[in-house]
Amino acid sequence: MGRLPPADHAFAGPLPPDAGLPESWHLGLQQVAQAVDEDVVGALQRTADPVLAECVAEATLHDSEFADEVAHRVADFTLRGGKRMRPRLLWWAMRACGGAEVEAALRLGVALELIQTCALIQDDVMDRSHTRRGRPAVHIALAEQRGLAADSGAGAAFGASAAVLAGDLALVWADDTVQETFLPLARRRKVRALWRAMRGEMIAGQYLDLRGQIGGGASAARALRTAYLKSALYSVERPVALGAALAGADESTTDALRSASRYAGMAFQLRDDLLGVFGDPAVTGKPSGDDIREGKPTYLLAVARTCADAADDHRALAVLDRAVGNPDLDEDGLEEVRALLESTGARALVEEKAERLGKRAAHGLAQADIDAHGGDQLLGLLNAVAGTRAVALAVIQEGRTQ
Repeated sequence: MGRLPPADHAFAGPLPPDAGLPESWHLGLQQVAQAVDEDVVGALQRTADPVLAECVAEATLHDSEFADEVAHRVADFTLRGGKRMRPRLLWWAMRACGGAEVEAALRLGVALELIQTCALIQDDVMDRSHTRRGRPAVHIALAEQRGLAADSGAGAAFGASAAVLAGDLALVWADDTVQETFLPLARRRKVRALWRAMRGEMIAGQYLDLRGQIGGGASAARALRTAYLKSALYSVERPVALGAALAGADESTTDALRSASRYAGMAFQLRDDLLGVFGDPAVTGKPSGDDIREGKPTYLLAVARTCADAADDHRALAVLDRAVGNPDLDEDGLEEVRALLESTGARALVEEKAERLGKRAAHGLAQADIDAHGGDQLLGLLNAVAGTRAVALAVIQEGRTQ
């Protein structure tokens, strides 16, 4: 990949006709963008390294121990893990809309990874999870770093409190990265409005998820609302909308992309709920069954209760009442819940709904007037997010017109 232009020489958006700059400038940006197309994750990493190094250096000025124990951990967590799905969605949405705002897109991608770091660290505290991405969760590592047993009273209290601060730090770094990203005025307003909305939606969704764990028996509609706020918007729709905003996409194109990504995001959350119960920890990096033990108000459990009610299956309802939200549920009890989710038909119904949502996402994207190559890449990501079979955009468009 060619070397990216330095920050003080990069222009963040397609040039208006009266910008007074030669067409070769814009063509140069397109060439750099095409180079990034070949390795978006690699370009993101090369952007993240100096951004986070600067963040850690600033933290060191505050206090060296804080930097060593917290700031370095936040940076390492952000740099070493994850599939970079949100930045890739942003990038390919921008490219599908004809944009080539390389530096701005990559910096916003780093900001998305940082806000994801915040969400994961604090989510693990709230869920009392011990592992993340196959390693000790941050609150566990912070306690052990200070020589405390993570499951002791003092260790648990210190680890949780320190992890909340680590999450806050990641959020501050994310906001700073957005704030310091150069954009023309009109696009800056759109990007920052989307960013503000995304932060609030993420927190609201997390609160609904947390509240549902003590309320019990959330309806299917409420479970979907929580999933929409907590995952579909934050994980898929908003990153896609940010990419469209960077490219200066028109309202019709933006609406089509947002609609498609919303369906994919909902499918993603439904499949994530299934993985939370049936997934292989070696693949997911988290223990299977924690959603049951924590009493998460998932759509899967809501459907199981609805099916059991409709069948007047008192045994199934009793199992759910006994198992969901029981932190001491053993593996035999968990297997009983898994069997119930199969026998009531809940698992199959949720899988079918996720499949339908994935197809609606693909067909929705086909409605948009977008670049063929960028559109195919974006469709591939939406298919991966939704867990549906990959189909080329042209195939869907051809089927639509016949």
